[in-house]
Amino acid sequence: MLASPEAARFVLVTHAHLFKPTYPKSKEMMIGPWALFFHQGEYHTRLRKLVQNSLAPDTIRKLIPDIEHIALSALDSWAASGQVINTFYEMKKFSFDVGILSIFGHLDGVYKEKLEENYRIVDKGYNSFPTKIPGSAHHKALQARKRLNQILSEIIRERKEKRLVEKDLLGHLLNFKDEKGETLTEDQIADNIIGILFAAQDTTASFITWILKFLHDDPKLLEAVKAEQKAIYESNNGGKERLTWAQTRKMTLTYRVLLEGLRMASIISFTFREAVVDVEYKGYLIPKGWKVMPLFRNIHHNPEFFSDPHDFDPSRFEVAPKPNTFMPFGNGVHACPGNELAKLEALILIHHLVTKFRWEVVGSESGIQYGPFPVPQQGLPARFWKQSSCPS
Repeated sequence: MLASPEAARFVLVTHAHLFKPTYPKSKEMMIGPWALFFHQGEYHTRLRKLVQNSLAPDTIRKLIPDIEHIALSALDSWAASGQVINTFYEMKKFSFDVGILSIFGHLDGVYKEKLEENYRIVDKGYNSFPTKIPGSAHHKALQARKRLNQILSEIIRERKEKRLVEKDLLGHLLNFKDEKGETLTEDQIADNIIGILFAAQDTTASFITWILKFLHDDPKLLEAVKAEQKAIYESNNGGKERLTWAQTRKMTLTYRVLLEGLRMASIISFTFREAVVDVEYKGYLIPKGWKVMPLFRNIHHNPEFFSDPHDFDPSRFEVAPKPNTFMPFGNGVHACPGNELAKLEALILIHHLVTKFRWEVVGSESGIQYGPFPVPQQGLPARFWKQSSCPS
């Protein structure tokens, strides 16, 4: 277990070739063995570049109007229900919809429904005991995973028949050719789509849920964020015009709130690597085949790097953190390629939430539950209102 920035950098960046990503076999089979994050070497490098290009700022800035639409639909439905909602569960739906948008663009509603239904079953069985007993969560998940392959196959066939050239992730995957002119197989495409959906959903949902909790718990900070967002709202003709990419870059306080939320919650607490040869580090021998765990949470909560680490203080990000002390999306060749999209969807949701809605957390239970990512107790039960109909 490595809890220093230097050691994490050694494993993830400077000597990454000596360590390979490692996951339990059952998880590889569930997501699909061709998924990007199970690999290293040439296949990983080529595919990562492709995924990064399809999630780069130049690409995702074009998604802003659609992400706004998804965010407003979600907020409207929570407010209209008048019910207490499980914030984390609803954020999972929100981040799933944004994930689908970034992968497929505007996907036919029937396909989207089928994907969501089967994806939920896979999600439920992912961390269950790996047994093939019929009726078990794991077995149901494996069956749903096969159905996901069939659905993706239909979507791919339709794209090819219509000769559609799209700039979304699926388009990039379909158009991919290596130096020998070989394309990706349908299994490789399917595994990577499921892998990216999986990577995008729970982590982003957990992160945004924590931001709502931190803002709710600090009324003064919430007012400051509201003031920043209200100024942008007013400059958009009282919210009648669309948000622009340039405006999301001007949300400096809100952006620091996101960074501090990522540090405090440390959604990805650690990562697994395995030594591919005997490795010596600072006089310690790490034998070949041993697991190595860089501990991001320990680094993020170390008072040496972040003073009063248990205080939520966005102002600490007015200056850049010391190198390799802030790694909410990992580091090196396996760092999360979707980090810009995750932050963009959080900024858009917060903009509309604080300018048009109010919310209150229900119940006083504090604490954390893991599933496996850390989320506030009971998924942060909350009630939402439109500003005009707020209870007095």
